[in-house]
Amino acid sequence: MDASRLAALNRGEVEARNLAECLAINQSVLLKTVLSEIGMSKTADSVFAMADLSGTEGISHKMAKIGMALREALGNERYKEQIMQKMALHPSDTVRSWAAFVVARAADGMALEERLAAVRAFAADTHFGVREWAWMATRPYLAADIAQAIRCLTPWTADGDANIRRFSVESIRPRGVWCEHIKELKECPWQAEALLDRLHADSSRYVQDSVSNWINDASKSQPKWAQQLCERWSKNADGYSKRIISRALRTLSKKETSRQTTR
Repeated sequence: MDASRLAALNRGEVEARNLAECLAINQSVLLKTVLSEIGMSKTADSVFAMADLSGTEGISHKMAKIGMALREALGNERYKEQIMQKMALHPSDTVRSWAAFVVARAADGMALEERLAAVRAFAADTHFGVREWAWMATRPYLAADIAQAIRCLTPWTADGDANIRRFSVESIRPRGVWCEHIKELKECPWQAEALLDRLHADSSRYVQDSVSNWINDASKSQPKWAQQLCERWSKNADGYSKRIISRALRTLSKKETSRQTTR
């Protein structure tokens, strides 16, 4: 990446094109540029301080801490709604991702259904990074009450937007990427079976990959359940289902191949 491209990212003028660019952004520099532009410079010192303190941490911790610091600072802003709107529509995917953390990690007393409604626009964002941060920001609340999470997410599986359907699965993967595992779903993945059933023949590859990754996660701790689910799906499988099943059982297939070659 050349210096001019990095400078544009740090000024919040463009979206990151890939993960490498996301990681290259200096979030402290971006904050100092953006918060002044959106009218938040008077209450921004605590946010700048948090960004500087988290400078050596991994991006997941850094994003969460900046998001929380922004949420607290916004509590003292007279024009909070207008500022949030500017963040939610900002050209920078990183700024929109901070906004996702602000709304997803609102007051602890907020109902899970309301929290999901607040983060929905970010789950449907056109940028891959914002969508990832949206589910990561919400995941702790989903993991805290799996039964309620599944009830709230099930209607999302019927949404016309593949990004929303994908969120319904990715947000509660048993062994999610860059986040804590959900022990309850590693041990008892069948709790989400009805939700997964609704997407077992989804036409979107983005959704298919998420469903298959979910089952592959579960197969590492509950292989019999994963096999039985895929066997049931295979009875009336179309091309979409066959792709999901093949990818869902990839870890078990590798283990079986390895056993056969060592005999």
